[in-house]
Amino acid sequence: MKHGRWRFLLAALVPALVLHVVFVLSPYAQAFYLSLTDWTGVAGEAHFVGTDNFARLGGDSLFLDAVRNNAVMLVVVPVVTIAIALFLASMLNGRRPVRGASAYQIVYFFPQMLSLVIIGVLWAFVYSPNNGLLNSGLRAAGLSSLTQSWLGEPSWALIAVMAVVIWSSVGFYVVLFSAAIDGIPRELFEAATLDGAGRWATFRGVTLPLVRESVQVAFVYLGIVALDGFVLVQVMTVGPGGPDGATEVVGLSLYRTAFTYGKFGYATAMGVALFFATLTLAVFALRWGRRNQVEMA
Repeated sequence: MKHGRWRFLLAALVPALVLHVVFVLSPYAQAFYLSLTDWTGVAGEAHFVGTDNFARLGGDSLFLDAVRNNAVMLVVVPVVTIAIALFLASMLNGRRPVRGASAYQIVYFFPQMLSLVIIGVLWAFVYSPNNGLLNSGLRAAGLSSLTQSWLGEPSWALIAVMAVVIWSSVGFYVVLFSAAIDGIPRELFEAATLDGAGRWATFRGVTLPLVRESVQVAFVYLGIVALDGFVLVQVMTVGPGGPDGATEVVGLSLYRTAFTYGKFGYATAMGVALFFATLTLAVFALRWGRRNQVEMA
């Protein structure tokens, strides 16, 4: 009987493990190896160069610009998105739920139904300096002095892209946080009300501690989004990371290095560096969340 159980477990697990090794672990291993070579993507041979590719990253000004922009996005995008989503979710589902909250959630969630390419194209028209919706609205409101070439000014381009990332992400996290808030016993909100707590005190003392795990998950996913940013930058901006590299991100540098310049080994080194940055972010967020849970306990 015991041998039959082990045979069943092996028959169930081995195919999945083989597929995982072939399609997940093997590509990672190949990427780590290629990052140590000078492979051009078309040559039959890849010469081993050790850590030279990684050493070059430290002196590559365009790559460092990309790292800086990704770092800014890593700070701004998760914080602003989570703050807005928490505010909207707590307004819709807090101690005094808004009537028709489900309809609002559908409206907020709508951008998730569009692909990033479509979102990028739509917002590129919104940001158009001559007849875009944003500048036209400012002119109609008598605020012509505030009009900008939003994607053409180095000081505004990255902000414009981050605004689109936040707009497209908020709806999903409103739904996520709303589900978490719905799971909070109503008695806790009622007790806070009886104690005379206002909305802010209730949010800080009841809602936020009990949705902390959802916030932690949101931070990890939004951090990954912030470390990417390739699609929107590629679609919305003119030229590679333009203007003047103001919107250059690591994913875009990687793509251009591989498919434009044919330096697949060097591009893979960028990908490996991005992989470890993402892994570090996830580990940090999980440890931070676990430590807060221990302190609260």
